[in-house]
Amino acid sequence: MSISTDVASLQIMADVFKRKSSQSVFEKTVNSLVNEVSYIDWVGIYLISENGSPQLAAASDEENDLGWECNGELKFPITNSLNEKIGVIIVRSKQAICFDVTDVSTLETIAEAIGEICYSN
Repeated sequence: MSISTDVASLQIMADVFKRKSSQSVFEKTVNSLVNEVSYIDWVGIYLISENGSPQLAAASDEENDLGWECNGELKFPITNSLNEKIGVIIVRSKQAICFDVTDVSTLETIAEAIGEICYSN
């Protein structure tokens, strides 16, 4: 199951290493994960605003976040270089028990890279 997650990760990391804008990387992340990984149905990236509330920075489908329809959900904190939480990536699937440990490790790496690009931009 994790090969498609790795393919999406390579696409995302290419944009990170090219030092593309944060918004460009956010959009690449949500679109690559949904388009490349058959069991990922929705992805959202939320950043914590100055007043402490989460704000949607990018989503694969802003109209329908599958909040009540999903059977599987993973959340990964986005942290800056000071290890402060600056946001979260949420990945949702309509399938139950679809994520494996490799998916988790790959998605954690993506969240770390997003934290680095947010801090540098």
